[in-house]
Amino acid sequence: MHYRIQRRGTGRTQTLSDSKLPALNPALVLVILRVALGAFFVSTFFENLGKGLYSADGYAELIRSYIQHGHAPAIWKQVMEFTAAHAAMAGPMQAVLEASLGVLLIFGFLSRPAALVAFGFLTGLWMSEWGIAWIWELLVPMIVAASLALGPVGRHVAVDVALARRWPNVPIW
Repeated sequence: MHYRIQRRGTGRTQTLSDSKLPALNPALVLVILRVALGAFFVSTFFENLGKGLYSADGYAELIRSYIQHGHAPAIWKQVMEFTAAHAAMAGPMQAVLEASLGVLLIFGFLSRPAALVAFGFLTGLWMSEWGIAWIWELLVPMIVAASLALGPVGRHVAVDVALARRWPNVPIW
């Protein structure tokens, strides 16, 4: 990326920070991405709840359809089969995970750890859907989650701001 733009014929350079276009503070962009990812998880929770996908039968049927129709590696299909066999426990656990991640991200509580867990969860789901869903469907939320896990996401408009003031030496803020 170029930091200076040469204007034709004028001999003047203009820095990108001198641009007349409005720009948000990068920290606020992270807040928007954090809240959007949280809303993604909350809306997914309610959609799956409405479809009955957290019940033992609904969850097992969904996971087994990934196994039957997807192109995940064989070892991952074994993990999915184990999960489907324990759907009575795994379904509600996934419901709690999705709802919790959504709430944590929206309010900015334990933002970076929540984003890291979201990245791991989305990566597993992405692999499960290989050959079934559009490849970018979950890849973009995965990139957002990874960016939030690596960035200073809990330093603005978040519960983490108060926690960081109280415990400044904890490295997760």
